Amino acid sequence: MNPKDSPELNAATLLALRQESDAMRVITERLKVKEMGPADHIRTKHEVKAFIESAGDVKEAEAIVARARARRTLNQAQSITMKMSERQQHGQRIVD
Repeated sequence: MNPKDSPELNAATLLALRQESDAMRVITERLKVKEMGPADHIRTKHEVKAFIESAGDVKEAEAIVARARARRTLNQAQSITMKMSERQQHGQRIVD
């Protein structure tokens, strides 16, 4: 299964992927943990590991997917805000 086939992971796919031999790597790639902040990246990996080890259910899978999506969105928003602040500060320094 190619990770680029499906842009967004869902609970059913997450349940199926945990049967893979390298489930941790595959799932975290599909959840796009590298697009998260460092703490969220680690937190998500711990959640996935616990999910794989505990044989979690659909509700748990849905929660992991939703939290991963929210963490990526938050990181993107923070990144954009930082870039805008830097540009604004840079513009003010040029004017002064």
